[in-house]
Amino acid sequence: MKPATVTADVSRALAEDVGDGDVTAQLIPASRLAEARVVSRGDIVLAGVAWFDAVFTQLDPQIQVHWHYRDGDRIALDELICTLEGNARNILTGERTALNFLQLLSGTATETRRYVDAVANTRTRILDTRKTLPGLRHAQKYAVRCGGGENHRMGLFDAVLIKENHIATAGSLATAVAAAREQQPQLMIEVEVENLEQLDEALTTSADRVLLDNFTLPALSAAVEHRNRSGRPDLKLEASGDVDLTTVADIAATGVDYVSVGRLTKNVHAADLSMRFLGT
Repeated sequence: MKPATVTADVSRALAEDVGDGDVTAQLIPASRLAEARVVSRGDIVLAGVAWFDAVFTQLDPQIQVHWHYRDGDRIALDELICTLEGNARNILTGERTALNFLQLLSGTATETRRYVDAVANTRTRILDTRKTLPGLRHAQKYAVRCGGGENHRMGLFDAVLIKENHIATAGSLATAVAAAREQQPQLMIEVEVENLEQLDEALTTSADRVLLDNFTLPALSAAVEHRNRSGRPDLKLEASGDVDLTTVADIAATGVDYVSVGRLTKNVHAADLSMRFLGT
């Protein structure tokens, strides 16, 4: 999480929501003070505290937010998450934007934790993908970590992922990996394979990781065996495709190192949170 990213995310969101001013909040006397509480409406994993705080910092630095939990904490139904004190108008103006961030990111963290818990008795780790909401990738990937998952590459710039179209245009899998290693020796290089024959070719290269795309469970188990026999125990195997909470434990049981799950950030179900005002 980078403070500058949080600031930029919140600035965009407030500009979108507030525009030229909150016309409804003007109904409240300008000097009115209020206290508000944020309460959970379900079992969640908290994420997004910095974004929530930044909303009120940008609107009114005098608003105080008192947190009872930290990012990554599990919170039960009807628990008090935080209390706000300050100018009523400004709390009302920031309410929706602040809750949007907290609900979205807590939803991502909560879903991630379900997957992490599902593979808890294996060596497999849960990864996110680039299937994120436009403009909120850093925020969602931060939330994945709050839920116990790990981040795949942030974008097209910080790791090499060679897929079927790259291989086709490069000439071969081995040629593509060799070119990547020469051009980007400092970056992690991953190559996608669609069958065991391609995996065996990948095992002869300097790739750091192999993405096993839409492999069946028997094929995943065979891929782990191929890797273990190849003399490349350092080569990590990542399973992807047809992953949900009903399949992830079986996938992990094959012995793969990672399972990447697009639905962590793509199919977002916001956490159910409520802000209640206690009066003036």
